[in-house]
Amino acid sequence: TSPDLERRQVESWRQMPPAQKAALVTGLTRAAWEMTDAGVRQRHPGATPREQFLRVAIIVLGPDLACLAYPDAAAVISR
Repeated sequence: TSPDLERRQVESWRQMPPAQKAALVTGLTRAAWEMTDAGVRQRHPGATPREQFLRVAIIVLGPDLACLAYPDAAAVISR
C-alpha cells in the first residue's frame, strides 16, 4: 500500500461515525470467523460439528485457553 493511499484510508476511518466503524469491524470479524470455520471444515471433512467448533476454538483462543474453556478440546489437540 502506498503511503498516500494509507494516509487517505486512515483519514476516512477517522471521519467515520462510531456506528459505521462498529459495523465495519463486526463485518470483518464475521468474515474472519467464517474463513477460519471453512478452513477447519476443509482440513477435517469428517469432523463432527462439535469437533469443528473445538478446532476453531483452538485456533482462535490458543490451545491452553481452549482447553480451559472446553475441556474436551484436549482430545482434539492430541489427534
